[in-house]
This record gives sequence, C-alpha cells and structure tokens, in this order.
Amino acid sequence: MRSRKIVFAGGGTAGHIQPALAVARLWKKTHPSDQIIFLGTSSGLETKLVPEAGFDLHFITRVRVPRSLSPELLKVPSSLLRSIRESKETLDGADLLIGFGGYVCAPAYLAAHSLKVPIVIHEANAAPGWANRLGARYTDALATGTPVSDGPFAQALITGLPLRDDIASLLSANRSVDESTWSQLRGKAKSDLGVRSGDKVILVFGGSQGSQAINEVIDSTRRMINDRSITIVHSVGASNALPVSDEKYIAFSYIEDMASAYLAADLVIARSGAITCSEVRALGKYALFIPLPIGNGEQSVNADHLVEMGRARVLDQKSFTPTWLLDNMDSM
Repeated sequence: MRSRKIVFAGGGTAGHIQPALAVARLWKKTHPSDQIIFLGTSSGLETKLVPEAGFDLHFITRVRVPRSLSPELLKVPSSLLRSIRESKETLDGADLLIGFGGYVCAPAYLAAHSLKVPIVIHEANAAPGWANRLGARYTDALATGTPVSDGPFAQALITGLPLRDDIASLLSANRSVDESTWSQLRGKAKSDLGVRSGDKVILVFGGSQGSQAINEVIDSTRRMINDRSITIVHSVGASNALPVSDEKYIAFSYIEDMASAYLAADLVIARSGAITCSEVRALGKYALFIPLPIGNGEQSVNADHLVEMGRARVLDQKSFTPTWLLDNMDSM
C-alpha cells in the first residue's frame, strides 16, 4: 500500500491540539509509513506541543475575526484568502484532512473542499464552534465528544474525546490495581508535588493559558485557609507571574505532568473546557467548573453531563469569590 498524506488541523489551545495529537499518535502507530502534517499558526500553543510530539508543523496566517464591529473586520478577507492559499500548499496531494476546531480549521476546510480532499471533523464541545460548523457543510464524516442537541452535529458519531497518553495510562492503572495500591500511588503523587502528608489537594488550573480571574480568587483564598489540612496546587499559566510557593500553596507556570496532578487531586477547580471535562469524568474526580464567560457559550454546557451525574458544580465567574469558595470548600 502506498504511503498516504494525512493533514491535521486544530490549533490555538490545548483543547484543540491534544485530541489531534492523540489521534495522530495512534494513526502513526497503525500506519507507520504515512506522512502526517499539522497545520497551525506561529502564535498558538501548537508551536510547542506539535514539534515535541515529533510531527511536522506547517504555518498558515492566523485569521483574526473581531468579536464586535471594528476597522479590523476590513482585514479579514485578505487574511482569509492568504490563509486558504497557504493551506492549499500543504493540502496539495493530501489524502485526508482531519479537523478538531479552532481558528486554523476554517481556511483548512475551505482549502480542502476546493481541492476535493476528504474531510473528517471531530467536535469536542457540546456547542460546536463556528469553524467546525462551517466545515460541516463540506462533509458528512462528523464525530463529537458528547451529544449535540441540534444542527449537523446532532447526527454525528459520538466517539468521546481522545485522551492523552499519560491520562489514558492513568485510567488503565486505575482499572487494574486494588484500592490499597491506588492509595499508595496517590500518596506518592502528592509527595512528588511537595504536598504534606495527610493534606487534601485542591488542583487549580485555568486552561493552557491560565486564567487571571481564577488566579486572583485563589490568591486571596489561599491566605485565609491556613487552619485547614489543605494544599493548593495551582497552574497559573505561562503568561502570568509565578507566585511564591509555601507549604500550603504550590504554584507552577504550567504543569507538564497533568496525570500525576490529577492523581493527587481531591478537588479540581478549572475552566470547563471539553478536554478537562473528559479527563475529570474518566479519572473519577469531582470538579468545580468556572466556564469561560466569552466565546460561543460552549463551556457553559460542556459540564452538564457531569453535573447530572453529581460529579461537578458549575459556577459563573462573577459568583466565584474567595467568600464563596471558603463557604463551599468543605462540602465539595
């Protein structure tokens, strides 16, 4: 069989990139002779994650669509045409485009359609993004992480969300060891993070870029819980200043080993991105979700199934305050 050329599109945030990488790794394992190329931009997280995973990354122009009427709208047509042209250069001779959403995907879908390259789309969120809704006009090969209530993705194949290798390995370990061994593994994970023996762990992160709003609440709250056997493990985001850690508060710019962090956690506080919801569900954690208050509203519904299962609470960002957290921490 001849070698095939498979192009993956999904950039900007880990929520789009990590599922694409999970599928690409499996594809390469089962079809080692195939060529795999990722489309991305020079400003997204893909510039770090894709090369680290060993895949080729081709850059296209980022199309910035302002959320309100502004002179920036006048630049969109020329940027889009340039991005489509650059996508065509990568897609020339491709056998398949697999898209996972994000700003990279819209020009990629348009380019693939014009070149008659088959398209497969995976939508992680319960409310599909605009790029994937656009791409759905050009293919019936649609998959979703969770059921979607209306539109073309309502008829999509429900596949769940591809888990990263480290999370999948942790899930496998959870299923294969007894309770005592699992407890020992959790104790080691806490110790490796620097958590005091016997403390409960609140794991806090605001997505791959961090969240200033969540960070500010946690910074105020952590100064008020010294009388409790609780340690906060906090990923503040690489673009934010790194606070000074102490015996009750351990700060990271970015947590590389999320599997161990999840393993140590007794409570997760995070944005309700599709990946986070999927990982929390797979690993049996309880979470407080603070949906991102911008975008197309996908984060406000991503965690609905976890709330129905009694595995999560969802709180809007305005209501998330140090007082609220202190009053509800013990019950969660």
